[in-house]
Amino acid sequence: MEDLSLHILDVAENSITAGASRIEIRITEDTGANLLTLEISDNGKGMDKELLDNACDPFYTTRTTRRVGLGIPLLAQSARESNGDIVVESTPGKGTSVKASFQHDHIDRKPLGNIGETMSILIMSNPDIDFFYEHKKNGRIYALDTADIKKELDGVPIQSPEVIRIIKDDISTWIIEANNMIE
Repeated sequence: MEDLSLHILDVAENSITAGASRIEIRITEDTGANLLTLEISDNGKGMDKELLDNACDPFYTTRTTRRVGLGIPLLAQSARESNGDIVVESTPGKGTSVKASFQHDHIDRKPLGNIGETMSILIMSNPDIDFFYEHKKNGRIYALDTADIKKELDGVPIQSPEVIRIIKDDISTWIIEANNMIE
């Protein structure tokens, strides 16, 4: 995968397949500690011990359409290539959490990518799922919760092009401003 936002999209799609009604995506960048973390958690069906033990194995999958499952294994590879690691925790019936860490300034760390686009796709394609997105960078915090947005829309569908454009632009603007801060 080209960038981390595509990893986020892939893992979030796993959450959707697992029947999640709420997916939380957290990105934390701490350049002082030279650390970037991604965490995607859901309230889906969770994984049993066998599936959890094999979550990072690309040749183990429950899919019937193909014999490989690459989402978590590729994220794990990306993390490890940049002096990081991955932790997957899951409880059957309660949900799953995938947390990947990266050395922020590592030459092999993939760029963050277009998080605004990724979140827009997830929200637009899954209007019945609540998404919480939080991005922390060096003490600054951005948060978006579609459950709150839906309450404010007064009947306007969250997947309407106008709403999606506002969400995408808001996220992208925050990231640009956070990246332009003196670190």
